[in-house]
Amino acid sequence: MGAPTTPERARPHGGSRHAPDWLVLTLACVAQFMVVLDVSIVNVALPAMKTSLGFSESGLQWVLNAYTLTFAGFLLLGGRTADLFGRRKIFLVGLGVFTAASLLGGLAESQAWLIGARAVQGIGGAILSPATLTILTTTFTDPKRRSRAMGVWSAVAGAGGAAGALLGGILTQELSWRWILFINIPIGIVTMLLGRAYLQESRAMGERPSLDLPGAVLVTAGLSTLVLGVVRTTSVGWASWQTLLTLAVAALLVAGFLLYEAKVAKSPLMPLAMFRRRPIWSANLTMFLLSGALFAMWFFVSLYLQQVRGYTPIGTGFAFLPQAVAIVVGAQLSSRILVAVGPRPLLVLGALSSAGGLYWLGQVGLSTGYWSGFFVPSVLVTFGLGLSFTPLAYSATAGVRPEQAGLASGLVNTSRQIGGAIGLAALATLATTRMNELVGQVGPRQAASSAYAGALEVSAAIALAAAVAALFVPALRHRTPPEAAPGEVRPAPVPVGAPE
Repeated sequence: MGAPTTPERARPHGGSRHAPDWLVLTLACVAQFMVVLDVSIVNVALPAMKTSLGFSESGLQWVLNAYTLTFAGFLLLGGRTADLFGRRKIFLVGLGVFTAASLLGGLAESQAWLIGARAVQGIGGAILSPATLTILTTTFTDPKRRSRAMGVWSAVAGAGGAAGALLGGILTQELSWRWILFINIPIGIVTMLLGRAYLQESRAMGERPSLDLPGAVLVTAGLSTLVLGVVRTTSVGWASWQTLLTLAVAALLVAGFLLYEAKVAKSPLMPLAMFRRRPIWSANLTMFLLSGALFAMWFFVSLYLQQVRGYTPIGTGFAFLPQAVAIVVGAQLSSRILVAVGPRPLLVLGALSSAGGLYWLGQVGLSTGYWSGFFVPSVLVTFGLGLSFTPLAYSATAGVRPEQAGLASGLVNTSRQIGGAIGLAALATLATTRMNELVGQVGPRQAASSAYAGALEVSAAIALAAAVAALFVPALRHRTPPEAAPGEVRPAPVPVGAPE
């Protein structure tokens, strides 16, 4: 890949050296892998955490929810701070917070201690995750090099979700549940040292506007309250007064944020004019729906394999291994042809592949074979996911001004996280209700199998809706003009659908 093409925004930090592109890409991918891994790696270790710290069934879910809550709530703020205060600086801050919280969580001696550490981890992830994508979009500005860099980033991010089950199973079974958190410490320290030494600082040119603190408070509180209301539906239900009240408060906070940004803010945290851009709103809608379908898939399949089929944690992890390979293959394929065909056909094909695989997975039963009933459909699901990741990131940041790159990155990550949280909570509530209805009639294993299968079929319908949303994504193909005559100066080619 070529050298960075944004020297006008680079602000070399004392002691930092020029980093080759492969090192910049590696640092961004390792950091994103850590963030995504920690969403999935905890699932396998939950029973061990329950025994070690004495969690109740209802309390145990907060080991997951505390991370999801703060991660989703702080993503927009994390993306915007990267633009205002410098991508390198915010990258290192997020990585430091995430690594320190991992150490605290691994040392936890009480339930509150572990849940608090996971909440801080989520804040670190919300700061770090948008910075990794922003560093890539501001470093690799040539469309072909950017699509390849995003392909690697997408493959690593997607594989982190699938690899979490395998790594979590091995660490929990062979060492201790604490090592699913301790594993982040050496990786985080090495990444921070290399980032400090080699990453160049960059931020938006010109006078730095003040941070929109009222807007930041409103959107962070609104998104956090929304996720809180959604994740609690697994224990109190969607129709309970607790859920309705929490969602009403979230709606008021988000409405207040939109009104403040549109009418009051002088330097808005999120300029609403961004949503007039078709690539941004269509990519975020597709990401929201696709995440709602696929986040739940790992949850239900993990439960099905362990509780219905009797797999061990390590066996479950190895069962997920082909999914990680399929994601990498899909992401690399889409990154190589994205500039030629545009994101729309890749997104439609990817969402349809995932929808078909999810429907196939929804046919599982008590004696379904691994190769016929799980391997093939799960590979279809994750190949489609890998095919979609790169064009989604590409579309969501296409034509965005450099000073808003972090915001665009934070926005697409927010769509992914909110979509996943809502999808998982809604489908978990559906599955729990179905299981309770059947358990007295057919027994617990058959009830669980039928409930998980039904939830996976609904996931397929959501993925199909994502394919429809992808039809609205612009072509964004890269025009390659004819070769210029000697001495002739021509403007750089632009993506179709991007602002001229």
